[in-house]
Amino acid sequence: MDLFEHQAKELFAEYGVPVPRGSLARTPEEARVIVEGFAAAGAPRVVVKAQVKTGGRGKAGGVKVADGPAEAQARAQDILGMDIKGHTVHTVLVEEASDIAQEYYLSFLLDRAARTFVSICSVQGGMEIEEVAHSNPDAVAQIPIDPLAGVDAAKAAEIVAAGRLPEEARPGAATLAERLWAVFADEDATLVEVNPLILTVDGRVVALDGKVTLDDNAAYRQDHGRFADPTAADPLEARAKAKHLNYVKLEGEVGIIGNGAGLVMSTLDVVAQAGEAFGGIRPANFLDIGGGASAEVMADGLEIVLSDTSVRSVLVNVFGGITSCDSVANGIVSALGMLAERGERVTHPIVVRLDGNNAAEARRILTDAGLTVVEQVETMDDAARRAAQLAASAQRAAAPATGA
Repeated sequence: MDLFEHQAKELFAEYGVPVPRGSLARTPEEARVIVEGFAAAGAPRVVVKAQVKTGGRGKAGGVKVADGPAEAQARAQDILGMDIKGHTVHTVLVEEASDIAQEYYLSFLLDRAARTFVSICSVQGGMEIEEVAHSNPDAVAQIPIDPLAGVDAAKAAEIVAAGRLPEEARPGAATLAERLWAVFADEDATLVEVNPLILTVDGRVVALDGKVTLDDNAAYRQDHGRFADPTAADPLEARAKAKHLNYVKLEGEVGIIGNGAGLVMSTLDVVAQAGEAFGGIRPANFLDIGGGASAEVMADGLEIVLSDTSVRSVLVNVFGGITSCDSVANGIVSALGMLAERGERVTHPIVVRLDGNNAAEARRILTDAGLTVVEQVETMDDAARRAAQLAASAQRAAAPATGA
């Protein structure tokens, strides 16, 4: 789960990480009221920041400085409703402006390749760390973290020294690094990033921005429900989750249903490769029905896949192991019947490739069922090619006519 900036800072503040004073606004009028409160306390200059789960907000015009309540209201009006890399801005963080002397970078993350935790620290903050690493690799320090030892005062001092932070910033930055590690470890995060970490004119070290990714696998032992954002979830993914289906929406035309994550991933690759010959046809989703392919599971899977208006064909790719292919075939037949009873008659072509345990019996079941929308193909490569071909044909047929 990725957090919004304001949520990350809320979490930081709970662990004593210094952050600027700020409040969330959903309307321009709310932004004005917030700044009226700041102005009454002698701090009328603020920053209005789009709250979206993507980078590049500043370049897109989603971060603006405002002097006073009226200007803050105008800036919020400009930002709310913006589209930033496909993310609509529904809220803005109205934050007291900081007097910045210097900007740094600090993060803790899970290094999957090295199978350990690592801290990245740099004296060059305020820009993409990948860009810094490319242009000036010596300015980026990567310090492995022993998960059993964690980050104490000595390790924190090592991190900020390795990042070449200036002496005047190191005590505050080291203290902040200790607390940031506590956020990372205690909250089961896979990433905690501050960019920029700033030294203010009056000598304070503050987390000016915040990015946090929480590990969903640890959700059972955490209280992260308060950070849930139903509006950010894809509607189809939300519906699939409610039906306990492992579904991820993609931007393609061939709906994919398979059993086993490895097989489904391979199917995505094969469909994408086959689709190049048909104008760039791509997979529309990842859907793993797991080891069980009952009629209800198959019906739910088909319902979700076919609810995607971009889907033009469906590929069911199953290798029978513990679940035999004849059970899958019966599931497909029953699923189409169940959908028809719900008034959701399937008209999209469905390419089925079954292999493994009881595959011959499964093919017989589908043949005898006489389902006009189902087409059986023996190999995975041929099935992918046929599904891509059918999707391309359906897409051409659906395209509006052009010309005189």
